[in-house]
Amino acid sequence: MLKILANELSDGGDIEKAIGSCMAKFEGAYSVVALTGNGELIAFRDPNGFRPLCFGESNGLFMFASETVALDSNGIHSYSNVKPGELVIVRENEAPVRKQLVNQTQHARCMFEYVYFSRPDSTIDDRDVYSVRIKLGKNLAKTYKTHADVIVPVPDTARPAAEGISRETGIPVLEGLIKNRYVGRTFIMPNQEGRDNAVRLKLNAVRAVVGGKNILLVDDSIVRGTTMRKIVNLLREAGANRVEVWVTCPPIKSPCFYGIDMSTYSELIASTKSVDEIREIVGADELCYQTVAGLLDSLGFPREQTCLACLTGEYPTPLAQRIANETRGKPTPQDQSARYWETQS
Repeated sequence: MLKILANELSDGGDIEKAIGSCMAKFEGAYSVVALTGNGELIAFRDPNGFRPLCFGESNGLFMFASETVALDSNGIHSYSNVKPGELVIVRENEAPVRKQLVNQTQHARCMFEYVYFSRPDSTIDDRDVYSVRIKLGKNLAKTYKTHADVIVPVPDTARPAAEGISRETGIPVLEGLIKNRYVGRTFIMPNQEGRDNAVRLKLNAVRAVVGGKNILLVDDSIVRGTTMRKIVNLLREAGANRVEVWVTCPPIKSPCFYGIDMSTYSELIASTKSVDEIREIVGADELCYQTVAGLLDSLGFPREQTCLACLTGEYPTPLAQRIANETRGKPTPQDQSARYWETQS
């Protein structure tokens, strides 16, 4: 991206025109912040706006970040979004100059930012993540019935959804799983052995909470299914009588080519298994997924402005759709250090 931008700048030197030309060449998700040789701070977001990008100013300090919490932490509490396909330029002693670029396309914000990636105290495209996750839980409770004694969220992203379920059902939320703060996210680890070992290190069940109880386990998503199976086993080993699993995200059936490390069909359990088959694999007594309608209602955005590719297999950009079509049904390549599109001539 940098090389292409440098080439475009060398032709004319006009930053707005150069980035407009780059956007016409690039496909996919990107949020770029850079310094120019003229001392300008620039930021631009892909025309689909897959990933969030915001900015704010306080007492002469300009800041760009993917999440508003970063601005909050630095004392900037008034912020704006960099719009899809928009360039923002900050020059010393000047107000930000915002240029709307002509090659905007349909907004396709990633639903997974709200379900999993972002911190709940962030705001993305004028939606606070915490409220979205509360509503994800409420919509699950409106869709399914449970006779659980306690609700146990998988820390940390499932906590607001568990609270939403509790508000609808009256069932208490208890911390039946304690998280080791020194272990990172497990689904993005490069191999299965690492993911399996990390789950044991990452979570431990509280026997005083789950022993002899019917548990409603709440999680944000199931990708491969291995992590969920380990968690269900942890609860059973701690004496849980029954384990129901509710998932705030619909089944993930298709790979993502827009920045999430889910690049092949073969690693996604829902791409080949039914809900009941997944239930058996993870060892749950019941398994209930969020519906796509419930997800969209929680987000509050129109379907046509939301990227649901990993759920529906319908991609907002042509190259991603072609790669998905070409790789469907193919085994995971032996060389997992390279993506499919990196190995094609």
